[in-house]
Formats: sequence, C-alpha cells, structure tokens
Amino acid sequence: MNHDYRLARERMVKNQLMPRGITDKGVLEAMSKIHRHLFVEEALYGEAYNDHPLPIGQKQTISQPYIVAVMTQSLALTGKEKTLEIGTGSGYQTAILAELSTMVYTVERINPLLDKSRELLGQLGYTNIRFKAFDGTLGWEEFAPYDAIMVTAGAPKIPQPLLDQLADGGRMVVPIGNKYSQELIKVTRIKNRYREENLGGCRFVDLIGVHGWKE
Repeated sequence: MNHDYRLARERMVKNQLMPRGITDKGVLEAMSKIHRHLFVEEALYGEAYNDHPLPIGQKQTISQPYIVAVMTQSLALTGKEKTLEIGTGSGYQTAILAELSTMVYTVERINPLLDKSRELLGQLGYTNIRFKAFDGTLGWEEFAPYDAIMVTAGAPKIPQPLLDQLADGGRMVVPIGNKYSQELIKVTRIKNRYREENLGGCRFVDLIGVHGWKE
C-alpha cells in the first residue's frame, strides 16, 4: 500500500513541533507539506516522522524534525530571502528552506549525497535551488551576501567566510562546540557587528573543511 504518510506528518507537527515552541506558520506549513520519508532509505520510511535523526549513508544523518524546525524558525524567513545552506545532506532541510526562500544555494562536500539530493529535489519540482560540491566552510562567495545562512554540521567555531558572506541584517544559525555536543548559535549581523544568541544544546555530525574540523 502506497500511503502518503499525511497522518504521520500531521502528528509530527502537532506532537513534536507545536508543543515545543515552533510557532512560525511558514515552518509548520512546510513541514506538514514535505514528504520527509522520501529523503531516507525505503527501509526507514516508517521511522521518518519520529522524533530522532536517521542515517542517510556516508556517515551523515537527516536531523530530527524538531531540530530542523528550530533552526528554520530561527532564521525568520519571509519568502524573500536569498538563503545559503551548508551541508545539503538528504536534501530535506534544503526543501524546507526552498519553500520559505526566494532562492537557496546549497553546498555539500560529499558528491553522492549531492547528486541524490539534486535528483530528488528536481523530481519534486523545486526550481529555486542551486547546488555546489565544495568545502562548505568557505561558503559560496559568488552569490553573497546572503539574507540567511544555515549550517547543518557542528563546527569548533563560526567559519569566518560565512560571517563575511552574511548580509547586513542577515541571520545565521550554526552548531558550535566539540565533536560530541554543540550549542545552536544564532548570529545576527548589524553592519559590522555580530550579535550571538544561544538556542540550546544539539548534536550534529562534524563540519569538515578549512574553517571546520580536519577529516
């Protein structure tokens, strides 16, 4: 039976997101709409809407729905933003950002993941996403500055190129810490100052690159 998991999506939004402070209408709508199970292996379809991360191969994961929602909500997207995503991964977070941004630029260093995401997001009809295989800690200078930047891997410190590529008034969310646990940091750029806000603990795979962890 090929069901569309609509009830599972509704339950995810009602039970995992709304009671834990996710109030952004755009985020709730995007997460109700996007078929999260398509972004994991078929064997994991039944797990796709549960409250935990899942493996997607290449030692990478798809974040738990709540973390996706917290990070997206923190960017306060209005639909007009040019958004940079560091770490395409499964492409699920990319799809959420594409629902809420004018244009998404997404960078992934692992080619097989990038190819798979590009193909899936194309099949789902997204035309406002550009992909690049590259070291995400260097950002994507060609299209800077960005109104919003999301980093979906943990870094020892905020990569300087990403701070440089953030527009005035822009928001960035990035997990900062050691390899075992991080704090979710929201950065807002005000001219040449950067205001930081701690959104709480999290755990991500390593951000590998020149301004991140060494492989």
